[in-house]
Parts: sequence; C-alpha cells; structure tokens
Amino acid sequence: MNLLIAKWGDSLAVRIPAEYLHHAGMSEGDQIQANLTVDGGICLHPGNWDRKAFLKEIAQTRDRMPMTDSVIDELRREARY
Repeated sequence: MNLLIAKWGDSLAVRIPAEYLHHAGMSEGDQIQANLTVDGGICLHPGNWDRKAFLKEIAQTRDRMPMTDSVIDELRREARY
C-alpha cells in the first residue's frame, strides 16, 4: 500500500490505515517505537510490544504457509561452481 506524506503543523505525517493499526494491536493514543532499518526503511512497533502475542501470530502465519522445496536446496541445484 502506498501512503502519502503530508504536512501536519511544522512536521510531516503519514496516515496509517485503521486496519493496519487494528492488526498490530494499536489504537489512537498508543505510543509506538520507530526504528530505521539497514535498507533505509522505517519500522514501527507498538510501544508495549507483547512477545507472546507476536510468537503466536508468527506461528499462525507459518501454519498457513504451504510446504515447498527448501530454498537452500533450490539454490544448490542452480549453483554454478
């Protein structure tokens, strides 16, 4: 999803869709942590990050992923030595 950076007083702001906030467990008034990533991106996390909830979400995501060939095995088959 492409978002627009807009002027908000003397600052710039990005509107985050409500669906994204709900999925991340955030709502109006919550504090978030912002970090710069190695590739120049911005990563936002809830200020009250819940490790157990995160692990549960990762497990559910993993369970929904189809099992395919190992990426490493695929790279080895394609490797040129």
